[in-house]
Amino acid sequence: MDVGNGGDLSSEMEVEAFRRLFPLRFHERHLVESIRSDGRQLKKARDTSLALGAVSSANGSALAKVGCTTMLAAIKMEVMTPTAESPDEGSIAVDFHMPPICSPHVRPGRPAETAPVVAKQLSDTILSSGLVDLKELSLVSGKAAWMAYLDIYCLDADGSLFDAALLSAVGAFSHLQIPIVSLNDDGRVVLISDDKKSEREPVNKDRRKLTLKNKPFSQTCILHKNYILLDPTAEEEAIMETMVTVVLDSSGLLVSLYKPGGPVLARTSVLQDCIELTRQRRKELEKILNEALSDMEVD
Repeated sequence: MDVGNGGDLSSEMEVEAFRRLFPLRFHERHLVESIRSDGRQLKKARDTSLALGAVSSANGSALAKVGCTTMLAAIKMEVMTPTAESPDEGSIAVDFHMPPICSPHVRPGRPAETAPVVAKQLSDTILSSGLVDLKELSLVSGKAAWMAYLDIYCLDADGSLFDAALLSAVGAFSHLQIPIVSLNDDGRVVLISDDKKSEREPVNKDRRKLTLKNKPFSQTCILHKNYILLDPTAEEEAIMETMVTVVLDSSGLLVSLYKPGGPVLARTSVLQDCIELTRQRRKELEKILNEALSDMEVD
Protein backbone atom coordinates (compact mmCIF):
# COMPACT_ATOMS: atom_id res chain seq x y z
CA MET A 1 0.00 0.00 0.00
CA ASP A 2 1.40 3.37 -0.99
CA VAL A 3 0.64 5.80 1.84
CA GLY A 4 1.76 8.73 -0.27
CA ASN A 5 -1.21 8.54 -2.67
CA GLY A 6 -4.69 9.50 -1.51
CA GLY A 7 -6.35 9.82 -4.89
CA ASP A 8 -9.94 9.14 -3.85
CA LEU A 9 -11.92 8.96 -0.65
CA SER A 10 -11.37 5.24 -0.13
CA SER A 11 -7.62 5.66 -0.48
CA GLU A 12 -7.64 8.50 2.04
CA MET A 13 -9.61 6.34 4.47
CA GLU A 14 -7.12 3.50 4.03
CA VAL A 15 -4.22 5.84 4.72
CA GLU A 16 -5.91 7.20 7.86
CA ALA A 17 -6.71 3.68 9.06
CA PHE A 18 -3.10 2.61 8.52
CA ARG A 19 -1.94 5.71 10.40
CA ARG A 20 -4.11 4.88 13.40
CA LEU A 21 -3.39 1.15 13.47
CA PHE A 22 0.35 1.30 12.76
CA PRO A 23 1.45 4.85 13.66
CA LEU A 24 5.17 4.08 13.93
CA ARG A 25 5.30 2.25 10.60
CA PHE A 26 3.33 5.09 9.03
CA HIS A 27 5.87 7.69 10.14
CA GLU A 28 8.86 5.50 9.32
CA ARG A 29 7.68 5.16 5.72
CA HIS A 30 7.90 8.93 5.47
CA LEU A 31 11.28 9.09 7.20
CA VAL A 32 12.78 6.79 4.58
CA GLU A 33 11.92 9.50 2.04
CA SER A 34 13.43 12.20 4.33
CA ILE A 35 10.04 13.80 4.82
CA ARG A 36 7.46 13.90 7.60
CA SER A 37 3.75 13.22 7.59
CA ASP A 38 2.96 16.98 7.64
CA GLY A 39 5.17 17.57 4.58
CA ARG A 40 8.11 19.11 6.43
CA GLN A 41 11.72 18.14 5.98
CA LEU A 42 13.23 16.35 8.98
CA LYS A 43 15.18 19.38 10.20
CA LYS A 44 12.62 22.08 9.51
CA ALA A 45 10.62 23.82 12.23
CA ARG A 46 6.97 24.76 11.92
CA ASP A 47 5.81 28.30 11.18
CA THR A 48 6.34 30.45 14.27
CA SER A 49 4.80 33.75 15.34
CA LEU A 50 4.92 36.04 18.37
CA ALA A 51 2.54 38.84 19.33
CA LEU A 52 3.28 41.14 22.27
CA GLY A 53 0.70 42.81 24.50
CA ALA A 54 -1.91 40.08 24.12
CA VAL A 55 -3.35 40.63 27.64
CA SER A 56 -4.20 44.28 28.36
CA SER A 57 -4.65 43.73 32.11
CA ALA A 58 -1.14 42.28 32.54
CA ASN A 59 2.06 44.28 33.02
CA GLY A 60 3.67 42.24 30.25
CA SER A 61 2.29 39.57 27.94
CA ALA A 62 2.88 37.64 24.73
CA LEU A 63 1.16 35.08 22.53
CA ALA A 64 3.49 32.55 20.88
CA LYS A 65 2.57 30.01 18.22
CA VAL A 66 4.78 27.20 16.92
CA GLY A 67 2.67 25.38 14.37
CA CYS A 68 -0.56 24.66 16.23
CA THR A 69 1.10 24.78 19.66
CA THR A 70 -0.08 28.02 21.29
CA MET A 71 1.12 29.66 24.51
CA LEU A 72 -0.17 32.77 26.26
CA ALA A 73 2.22 34.31 28.80
CA ALA A 74 1.24 37.07 31.23
CA ILE A 75 3.29 38.82 33.93
CA LYS A 76 1.78 40.52 36.97
CA MET A 77 4.03 42.61 39.22
CA GLU A 78 3.43 42.82 42.98
CA VAL A 79 5.46 44.46 45.74
CA MET A 80 7.00 42.11 48.31
CA THR A 81 9.45 42.24 51.18
CA PRO A 82 12.80 40.85 50.01
CA THR A 83 14.48 38.04 51.91
CA ALA A 84 17.19 38.70 54.46
CA GLU A 85 19.64 36.69 52.32
CA SER A 86 18.95 38.85 49.23
CA PRO A 87 17.82 42.27 50.44
CA ASP A 88 18.58 43.93 47.08
CA GLU A 89 16.84 41.40 44.85
CA GLY A 90 13.32 40.69 43.71
CA SER A 91 11.88 37.32 42.72
CA ILE A 92 10.22 35.52 39.83
CA ALA A 93 7.51 32.90 40.26
CA VAL A 94 6.66 30.74 37.25
CA ASP A 95 3.48 28.71 36.78
CA PHE A 96 2.48 26.68 33.73
CA HIS A 97 -1.17 25.84 33.11
CA MET A 98 -2.64 23.15 30.87
CA PRO A 99 -6.44 23.50 30.83
CA PRO A 100 -8.53 20.69 29.27
CA ILE A 101 -9.08 22.83 26.16
CA CYS A 102 -5.42 22.42 25.14
CA SER A 103 -5.44 18.66 24.55
CA PRO A 104 -7.83 15.68 24.60
CA HIS A 105 -5.30 13.98 26.90
CA VAL A 106 -5.87 16.56 29.66
CA ARG A 107 -8.87 15.60 31.77
CA PRO A 108 -11.04 18.09 33.67
CA GLY A 109 -10.29 18.02 37.39
CA ARG A 110 -6.95 16.26 36.91
CA PRO A 111 -3.73 18.26 36.72
CA ALA A 112 -1.65 17.46 33.64
CA GLU A 113 1.52 15.55 34.53
CA THR A 114 3.51 17.63 32.06
CA ALA A 115 2.62 21.00 33.63
CA PRO A 116 4.88 20.96 36.73
CA VAL A 117 7.78 19.57 34.66
CA VAL A 118 7.56 22.40 32.13
CA ALA A 119 7.13 24.96 34.93
CA LYS A 120 10.32 23.75 36.64
CA GLN A 121 12.23 23.80 33.33
CA LEU A 122 11.06 27.35 32.63
CA SER A 123 11.97 28.59 36.10
CA ASP A 124 15.43 27.00 35.96
CA THR A 125 16.07 28.35 32.45
CA ILE A 126 14.99 31.92 33.24
CA LEU A 127 17.16 32.06 36.34
CA SER A 128 20.23 30.22 35.03
CA SER A 129 20.33 32.08 31.71
CA GLY A 130 20.50 35.49 33.38
CA LEU A 131 17.50 36.73 31.41
CA VAL A 132 16.47 38.96 34.31
CA ASP A 133 18.86 40.63 36.73
CA LEU A 134 16.98 40.21 40.00
CA LYS A 135 18.68 43.33 41.38
CA GLU A 136 16.70 45.37 38.84
CA LEU A 137 13.56 44.26 40.68
CA SER A 138 14.68 45.93 43.91
CA LEU A 139 12.80 49.07 45.01
CA VAL A 140 14.03 49.89 48.53
CA SER A 141 16.93 47.84 49.85
CA GLY A 142 15.76 45.37 52.48
CA LYS A 143 12.25 46.78 52.49
CA ALA A 144 10.57 46.44 49.09
CA ALA A 145 11.12 44.62 45.81
CA TRP A 146 9.10 43.33 42.90
CA MET A 147 7.71 39.83 42.67
CA ALA A 148 7.09 38.97 39.02
CA TYR A 149 4.37 36.36 38.66
CA LEU A 150 4.74 34.70 35.26
CA ASP A 151 1.75 32.59 34.25
CA ILE A 152 1.84 30.68 30.98
CA TYR A 153 -1.33 29.10 29.61
CA CYS A 154 -1.13 26.35 27.03
CA LEU A 155 -4.03 26.92 24.64
CA ASP A 156 -3.08 24.16 22.19
CA ALA A 157 -0.62 21.37 23.04
CA ASP A 158 0.68 20.05 19.72
CA GLY A 159 4.27 19.24 20.67
CA SER A 160 7.42 21.21 21.62
CA LEU A 161 5.59 22.73 24.57
CA PHE A 162 8.68 23.99 26.36
CA ASP A 163 10.01 25.74 23.23
CA ALA A 164 6.78 27.66 22.67
CA ALA A 165 6.39 28.42 26.39
CA LEU A 166 9.93 29.81 26.66
CA LEU A 167 9.40 31.98 23.58
CA SER A 168 6.21 33.40 25.09
CA ALA A 169 8.01 34.03 28.42
CA VAL A 170 10.87 35.91 26.74
CA GLY A 171 8.30 37.88 24.75
CA ALA A 172 6.35 38.78 27.91
CA PHE A 173 9.48 39.99 29.73
CA SER A 174 10.47 42.00 26.64
CA HIS A 175 7.03 43.64 26.67
CA LEU A 176 6.98 44.15 30.45
CA GLN A 177 6.22 47.68 31.66
CA ILE A 178 6.93 47.97 35.41
CA PRO A 179 4.34 50.02 37.34
CA ILE A 180 5.40 53.36 38.86
CA VAL A 181 5.48 53.43 42.68
CA SER A 182 6.23 55.93 45.43
CA LEU A 183 6.60 55.94 49.22
CA ASN A 184 3.76 57.18 51.44
CA ASP A 185 4.11 58.87 54.83
CA ASP A 186 4.48 55.48 56.54
CA GLY A 187 7.34 54.48 54.25
CA ARG A 188 5.22 51.94 52.40
CA VAL A 189 5.36 51.44 48.65
CA VAL A 190 2.17 52.49 46.85
CA LEU A 191 1.27 52.30 43.17
CA ILE A 192 0.87 55.48 41.15
CA SER A 193 -1.88 55.27 38.55
CA ASP A 194 -0.82 56.20 35.02
CA ASP A 195 -3.75 58.58 34.63
CA LYS A 196 -3.21 60.36 37.96
CA LYS A 197 -0.46 62.73 39.02
CA SER A 198 1.24 62.15 42.36
CA GLU A 199 2.74 64.77 44.64
CA ARG A 200 5.41 62.29 45.71
CA GLU A 201 8.49 61.51 43.70
CA PRO A 202 8.33 58.06 42.06
CA VAL A 203 10.83 55.54 43.37
CA ASN A 204 11.37 53.85 40.00
CA LYS A 205 10.63 56.53 37.40
CA ASP A 206 13.65 55.53 35.29
CA ARG A 207 13.37 51.77 35.86
CA ARG A 208 10.21 50.75 34.05
CA LYS A 209 11.89 48.40 31.56
CA LEU A 210 14.16 45.49 32.42
CA THR A 211 17.57 45.08 30.82
CA LEU A 212 17.33 41.64 29.22
CA LYS A 213 20.92 40.72 28.41
CA ASN A 214 20.86 36.98 27.76
CA LYS A 215 17.61 35.94 26.15
CA PRO A 216 17.30 32.13 26.11
CA PHE A 217 15.84 30.25 23.15
CA SER A 218 15.28 26.51 22.94
CA GLN A 219 14.69 23.79 20.41
CA THR A 220 13.44 20.25 20.94
CA CYS A 221 14.52 17.40 18.69
CA ILE A 222 13.22 13.84 18.39
CA LEU A 223 15.80 11.07 18.06
CA HIS A 224 14.57 7.97 16.23
CA LYS A 225 17.02 5.36 14.96
CA ASN A 226 19.46 7.41 12.86
CA TYR A 227 17.05 10.28 12.31
CA ILE A 228 16.86 13.70 13.98
CA LEU A 229 13.48 15.44 13.74
CA LEU A 230 13.36 19.14 14.60
CA ASP A 231 10.33 20.65 16.36
CA PRO A 232 8.20 17.50 16.81
CA THR A 233 4.42 17.50 16.88
CA ALA A 234 2.48 15.87 19.72
CA GLU A 235 1.89 12.80 17.53
CA GLU A 236 5.60 12.43 16.82
CA GLU A 237 6.46 12.85 20.50
CA ALA A 238 4.00 10.13 21.49
CA ILE A 239 5.35 7.62 18.96
CA MET A 240 9.08 8.36 18.95
CA GLU A 241 9.82 8.84 22.63
CA THR A 242 13.45 10.03 22.76
CA MET A 243 13.63 13.83 22.99
CA VAL A 244 16.48 16.27 23.46
CA THR A 245 15.89 19.94 24.30
CA VAL A 246 18.76 22.40 23.88
CA VAL A 247 18.67 25.92 25.34
CA LEU A 248 21.06 28.61 24.06
CA ASP A 249 21.29 32.24 25.10
CA SER A 250 21.39 35.21 22.71
CA SER A 251 25.19 34.88 22.50
CA GLY A 252 24.90 31.29 21.33
CA LEU A 253 26.25 29.85 24.59
CA LEU A 254 24.77 26.64 25.96
CA VAL A 255 22.42 27.22 28.90
CA SER A 256 21.10 23.69 29.35
CA LEU A 257 20.57 20.36 27.64
CA TYR A 258 17.65 18.21 28.69
CA LYS A 259 17.08 14.57 27.75
CA PRO A 260 14.29 12.92 29.75
CA GLY A 261 15.19 9.29 29.08
CA GLY A 262 14.07 7.45 25.95
CA PRO A 263 15.31 4.29 24.21
CA VAL A 264 17.76 6.01 21.83
CA LEU A 265 21.27 6.70 23.12
CA ALA A 266 22.37 10.29 22.52
CA ARG A 267 25.89 9.99 21.18
CA THR A 268 28.23 12.98 21.28
CA SER A 269 27.92 13.54 17.54
CA VAL A 270 24.11 13.48 17.77
CA LEU A 271 24.09 16.01 20.60
CA GLN A 272 26.44 18.24 18.62
CA ASP A 273 24.03 18.09 15.69
CA CYS A 274 21.14 19.05 17.99
CA ILE A 275 23.11 21.99 19.37
CA GLU A 276 24.00 23.19 15.86
CA LEU A 277 20.35 22.95 14.78
CA THR A 278 19.39 24.99 17.85
CA ARG A 279 22.00 27.64 16.93
CA GLN A 280 20.35 28.06 13.55
CA ARG A 281 16.89 28.08 15.09
CA ARG A 282 17.95 30.66 17.72
CA LYS A 283 18.67 33.17 14.95
CA GLU A 284 15.18 32.63 13.53
CA LEU A 285 13.53 33.05 16.94
CA GLU A 286 15.54 36.16 17.78
CA LYS A 287 14.48 37.70 14.46
CA ILE A 288 10.83 36.89 15.24
CA LEU A 289 11.18 38.53 18.67
CA ASN A 290 12.82 41.66 17.22
CA GLU A 291 10.07 41.96 14.60
CA ALA A 292 7.43 41.69 17.33
CA LEU A 293 9.19 44.45 19.29
CA SER A 294 9.34 46.62 16.17
CA ASP A 295 5.61 46.12 15.59
CA MET A 296 4.94 47.29 19.16
CA GLU A 297 6.98 50.46 18.58
CA VAL A 298 5.05 51.24 15.40
CA ASP A 299 1.72 50.75 17.18
